[in-house]
This record gives sequence, C-alpha cells and structure tokens, in this order.
Amino acid sequence: MKRLVLLAGALVGWSALGADQKASLPADHAERMSRGLVTFTQHVRPVLMKSCLSCHGGEKTKGGLDLATREDLLKGGTEGAAIVPFSAKDSRLLKLVRHAEEPHMPSKADKLSAEVIASLASWIDDGAPYDTPLLPSRVAKDKSKVTDEDRKWWAFQPLRPAPVPQFGNRQSAISNPIDRFLLAVAAPRQLTAPADKRTLIRRAYLDLHGLPPTPEAVDAFLTDTSPDAWPKLVARLLDSPRYGERWARHWLDVARFAESSGFEHDYDRPGAFHFRDFVIKALNTDLPFDQFLRWQLAGDEFEPDNPLALSATGFLGAGVFPTQITANEVERTRYDAMDDMLSTTGSAFLGLTIGCARCHDHKYDPLPSEDYYRMLSTFTTTVRSVVDLEMEPEKSREAKAKWQAEAAPLAAELKRYEAELSPKFDAWLAGGAALPSGGVWTVVELASTKSKAGATFKKLDDLSYLTEGANGASDEYTFTFHTAQRRLTGLRLEALAHASMTKGGPGRADNGNFALSKIIVSAAARGSSESKPVALIKAVADFEQNKGSLSIASSLDDNPKTGWAVDPQFGKDHAAVFTFGEPVDFEGGATFTVKLQFEVNTKHNIGRPRLALMADAEPTLKGEDLPTKVAEVLRKAKQPDFAAKLSATERDTLLAWWLRKDAGWRDRQAKLTAHASREPGVKTQVLVCAEGNKPLRMHTQGADFFEQTHFLRRGSTDQKLGVAPQGFLQVLTRATDADSRWRWQPPAGAKFSGRRRSLANWLTDAEHGAGALVARVAVNRLWQHHFGRGLVATPDDFGRTGALPSHPELLDWLAAELIKNGWKLKPVHRLIMESAAYRAGSEKYLVISDQSPQAGAGGSAKVPSLNAQSLITNHFLSHQPRRLEGEALRDAMLAVSGQLDTTMFGPGTKD
Repeated sequence: MKRLVLLAGALVGWSALGADQKASLPADHAERMSRGLVTFTQHVRPVLMKSCLSCHGGEKTKGGLDLATREDLLKGGTEGAAIVPFSAKDSRLLKLVRHAEEPHMPSKADKLSAEVIASLASWIDDGAPYDTPLLPSRVAKDKSKVTDEDRKWWAFQPLRPAPVPQFGNRQSAISNPIDRFLLAVAAPRQLTAPADKRTLIRRAYLDLHGLPPTPEAVDAFLTDTSPDAWPKLVARLLDSPRYGERWARHWLDVARFAESSGFEHDYDRPGAFHFRDFVIKALNTDLPFDQFLRWQLAGDEFEPDNPLALSATGFLGAGVFPTQITANEVERTRYDAMDDMLSTTGSAFLGLTIGCARCHDHKYDPLPSEDYYRMLSTFTTTVRSVVDLEMEPEKSREAKAKWQAEAAPLAAELKRYEAELSPKFDAWLAGGAALPSGGVWTVVELASTKSKAGATFKKLDDLSYLTEGANGASDEYTFTFHTAQRRLTGLRLEALAHASMTKGGPGRADNGNFALSKIIVSAAARGSSESKPVALIKAVADFEQNKGSLSIASSLDDNPKTGWAVDPQFGKDHAAVFTFGEPVDFEGGATFTVKLQFEVNTKHNIGRPRLALMADAEPTLKGEDLPTKVAEVLRKAKQPDFAAKLSATERDTLLAWWLRKDAGWRDRQAKLTAHASREPGVKTQVLVCAEGNKPLRMHTQGADFFEQTHFLRRGSTDQKLGVAPQGFLQVLTRATDADSRWRWQPPAGAKFSGRRRSLANWLTDAEHGAGALVARVAVNRLWQHHFGRGLVATPDDFGRTGALPSHPELLDWLAAELIKNGWKLKPVHRLIMESAAYRAGSEKYLVISDQSPQAGAGGSAKVPSLNAQSLITNHFLSHQPRRLEGEALRDAMLAVSGQLDTTMFGPGTKD
C-alpha cells in the first residue's frame, strides 16, 4: 500500500501537462514509475542531495533549475527543459553529467561515476519519479488544481442575497432597499438631505445622457409638483436614444474599442463602427445583459442569420492589431491576439486579471496557467474578418421598392433616346463603319485576375475592373487576356476613378493615391505555355507625381521603393502607355500576362484598372478606344455587304459601343448609372470576429492561422507542452458535468466550432458557472458610473489584489435583482436613481431614522449625532462631486451652443 501511495504522489507532476501528452505515456508507465521509485530512493536521491542540491535547491537556484521536487525539475531552468521523462537520451541533464555538453555537472565536484550516471539514466527512462521532496520544507502542491479553500474568496462564492434590512415602524421613511442596505452599515445611520430639483435634473441628464438639460426640460421639471415627477423623469431619460449613446461609451472603454488598429501605423479599421452601433442599440432596447454577453462572444454561433448578433462579435476584435509582422512573429502574434480576447473577456465580464496566468500560475488568485490555456483554446479558430451584411433588411426592402419606382422613368427616357439614334447608327454601318483617323486602342477583357493580397476584381460594363475586398499593405495583381490582333506595339494601363474609393481614387490608399512600383509583361502564342518576356522600352503618362522616384519611368526600374503615383490629381482618370521593344506577333493570336506590383507605400494599390492594346502604330496616349469584341467585328467592315451580313449579336456589340460615343446618350446613361449606384439594401462591410470567414491577414504574415492551441511553458511558443482542450476556470465551476451542461455541439456542416458559445453558456450560468460573478461585475459598473466609484472600487479586479466591496450584502442583492429581472439593466438604473442616496445633496444632511436595523419590526436604539468625519467613511451617503469625462464636456459645450450633431449610427470619422 505504501508503494502505491508513493507512486500516486510521483504522478502528480503530470497533471499540468496537456491531454495529448498524457495520452502519449508509455503503455507500461505505471510499472516503470514503480521501478523508478526504487532507483530514486536507493541511488538517485543520495547523489542529488550530496552533489546537486546546494546549487539547485532552496531559496536560490543557479540557472533557474530547482531539483527539490519533481514538479520543479520538470519546469526546467533558464536554458529550457532539464529532462524528458521516459527518454534519458533526449534529456540535457544526462548530457551535462556525462560531460557531453557544457557546463559540466556537478560544477563543484568530480565527474560522477559511470554507475551513478547509469542509475540517473535508468531513473529518467522510468519517468523520473520522486517519493518525497528533497527538502523537508518543500511539500509540493499541485497548483493546477483549485481547492475549496481557494473558492472561499468572496467573489468566487455563490450569490447569497441577504434580506433587505428592516428599520422598525419608521421604515416607511426609507422605502428604497438600497438606502436600507447603506444605512444598515453606516455610522451614524442617516442620509444626506436631498438635492434641490435643479441639481437633480442636471445630475440625471449628465448621468444618463452625458448632456445638460435644456431650459425647457428644467422648467417642466421644476413646475411638476406631482409625487412621481422624479420617477417620470428617470423613465423618460432611460427611454431616450441618448441613453444608449451615453452608456455605450462606458462599455466601449471596457471593450478597448477603437476605429483604428493601433501600433506604429495605426491603420483605419473599416466596418468597426458596427460594433459601436450594436452596443447603442442593445442598451436602448434593454437587451438582457446575459444575451449582450453571448452575442459579443459568439453572436455568429447563437444567431448566424442576425446581422446585429454578428456585428456584436466586434467585441473580440476590438483590440490592437499589428498589421505588419515578420514571418517569424506569426505564431507569437497569434497568441497575443488570443490573449487580448481572453484577457478582455476576463476583465470585462469577470473582473479578473486572467492574462496574468499566461506565463505562470496567477501570483495572487487561484487561476492556474493550465486554466488560462484551456480557456484560451476557445479562440483557436476565431479570426477578424470583414463580411458583407445587410444590417436592416426590412427597411431595405421598403427603400428598394421606392428606388425601383424612381428608376423606371430614367430607363424609359434612355430607351426613347436610343430609338431616336437608330437611323444614325444604320447610316454609319452603311457607310462602312468608319473609325477616326489615328491609333486605335483595343480595350481587352481579362480572362483571369489574381491579387496576392486577396483582393477581388468586379468587371464593369466598360471593361474596367473594380478592385474590392482586401487592400493589402503591398500587393501584386496578375491579369491574363487573349487577343487575335497581330503586330502589337504597346500596352495602355488606365487607373480610373470611382465613387467607392477615398476621394474617388484612382488609388485605394487613404488619400486616394496609388504607387505602381513595377509592371511586367509577357506573351505566348495562344494555346502555348511557353511565355516570353515583353520588353518595355518607353513609358509616358498623362500625369506624374514628380519626375523622379514617383514618375512613370520609375515603374520600369527594379527599385521597389519607386513607382508611378498621381498625388494630388485624385478623383480623376489617369493613363500610362508602355511601348514594346518589338511588335508582339503570333499567328493565331496571343495570350498576355501582365503583373502590376505595388510596394512603394502601404495600401497604395490601383482601385479600378483597365488594359488596352495598340497595333500597327506608334502607341500614344490619345486614340479611339475599341473593345476587343468590337475590333473583331470591325475587321470585317471592308467586306461587301458588311451591314447586311452582321448577326444580331454582332450588331448589338457594335451598337453598344457606338452609343457610348454620343454625348446625349452618355448623359442619360450617367443619370441611370448614378441612380443605380444608390440602390438601397446593398450589403455593407462589417468587422466581425468569428469563425469560417476569410481572415484579415497581416502584411508579411507568411504562415496561415493555426488549428490548435498549446499549453506553453512560460508563455513561449517555442516551448509547447501539448494541445490544450477547451476548459473553464475551476474556481468558478461548481458543476462536474461541464461537457453536457455548457458545451454546445454545432450542427453538421457548420463553419464554427461551438467553443465560444460554450464559454458564453458557462459565463451566464449563475447557479453552476460564472454567472454570479458576472452579475456582480455588471451591477458594480452601473453603480460606478452613477456614484463615481463602485461598491468594489476596482471594477476590473475582483481578485485578491482588488478592493473589497464596501457593501457586500448590497452588491449581492443588486446582482440577484439583475438576474431576477431577466438580466435587464434599466430596472437597476431606476432602482439606483430613485434611492435617497442617489438623490442626496452634497452639503445639507437630514436624520432619517433613529432606529437600528433589525430582522423584523420593533426594537430601537439611539444612534450617535452627525459629524463630518463619519461622512467621510460613508461615501455613498452623500452625492460627491466628480469630474465629467472629456467627451461629456465636449458634447455639453456643443449642445448649449446649438452645434451638437445628434445623428445616430453610421461610419466614424475614419470610414
């Protein structure tokens, strides 16, 4: 029996390892560990005590290696792992004592004998078990396990709402439960006299709206002498859309929200504002806080077809995003991103500093590093993405019907004008379909498009291609197209403006610019795979940013830091012509490949390119545009009876091109196109943080995202200890059936894992999971912003280094009320604001009762007289003055001057 007890103790050290490592133990590990114990007690322990422990045990350890316990041995030292259990040949400790590597060990004695080294090797091969610590004072504790003693901290306890204190036959004067809880612990038991009505309305407006009341609102409140004037005012303010805007700011601070990515480049974060809009809408509609939490962590898993739930996941992606990293930083940066998601979830909802357990067990709270990595694995496949969503489908349908009705007369006018032009077109055909003199550019239709950064290309009617989606920090476009033309002498590249780009483009940079660092052209006989480079000997452009590093000529050199740019000519079409060294002439046609490289400046990519070829002439910027299909038809123009022999398709091809040359037709078509561009219901880009979508990638990221999260030794991605399965904090888990109680298995074919939904289920389970703490943290934040300080003065830290609650019974009672009222926040706001404590003044005081609190009616005791010192210790018995935030000060000044823009929702200043 003693042998079995010792073996169980020796195996304790394995509990900190990942599940896959436990599964990889040798099949006979129990037998080997038992054998290893004999070796340890008879041969290994004496040599460790004599030759090693003086430097590697006790208060100071050289090289960070502590041999006092098996747990410490397995941690290794500053140079990494000392042993690999069950593999002596891979253990560095053996190499050092064999003097195969330096530093030779032991450092202060002769080399160990061959017999002793053999015993050490045998012991390690048998799992390196210990019977007891080498130092009597070092009784090893398995820190990966949380005990009932750890759970005794007040924040980890279940809610225990105390009954509302009673104040005998005078308690009717103290009707609000909050006041009773405050007075129950106050000395003396008395509240400050209420503030005057003018002060109260200003306080309520600033608290709930962040704005001063209007003179009309003040007059109305002052003249309202009804007993419910104050509750009516509170209800009206809570029902106003300004309430959601004001309190969304508080939550956005908690959620570390920003509309740019941070770090040195601080790039814009398009579509991020939808998360801000979600928070405002959620607060205004009093979305239950548990659902508010669920959507922010897993809106796509709870309601995948609800655009508001999807936009809520922006909470996870609101942290900093480096955008540019090296290939060697990919994995570490990914763990940083997941840590940001987990740490923010922990501080925002649990009031715990979970991130402190990334490199080691939490120093103060019972949060083992193992728990950290199990929770971290929740976000393994959660990535930032920009997706297209229709945010308000019902309104879009109504607006679309109106839009279609407005489009009908525009289309009818265009059709009438085309009929009027028909005789002119027939006359042009009969005259041989003559073209203007000079060179003719044949606009090509692309056979394939590719963007290295992941952008997509939408073909427009004029055969230009609108670049959409990802706008890489650098990019390379690859276009291929076919042509039947012979003796081709030049290529024209157009960078065309478009309303979808900043300042109309033609570039995708934040200022509308682009910078073409290199153009590469190759051609092959059609059907052949043997492509040959096409030399470009000359380049001209309609405009160049300068004549040096940003000229059109610099797009032909090999310097990636120079290239063609067009600042400040934004919102205009630009073109460049490249002359071939010799004509490209393939019988049977040619296939061209054109590569456009953008490396000069970040995100300076062309937003709407179009390509054209010229044959049998010196390429010039001027010339008639001729689409490829039109050119093919017009090659027959010299044949007899050309017009009569045209097929219906050929006639339509020519007509579509010919109409564009008429100014009247272009004007009417432009009006119809402009109307079409305003089509309502078009999906908008939304930043989400979910699974199964195309991830936003960082510049030079190299490797893709990862499918597994590992336990890491000291937080280093170079020291993986095994795959971490999802789990929850032990200290807040009171159920043993976690898998069935909280884990959610997504349906077959789903693009998400269900891990985030499982986490949200655990967080909102007040009976068996973390819901009690979540409720405490939530009501404490409400109290904080009404009184200037929370019942817990450290709202993001309810752990052992945080402040103790000033009124723990009140905190638990409010948390229980929140849950009882369906997790709705507005009833808690009303409860707080209708209390005498909230309505108290700052200077005058009123004795409310001389009764001591008791469980039932009756009984009394005199209380001490009021003094200033007692009020200092009872912070919430008077409404202390406090500073307004900068945003509220700004809005107040704009409001009183009539300049405040009250438009709700929509893009921020950087979108």
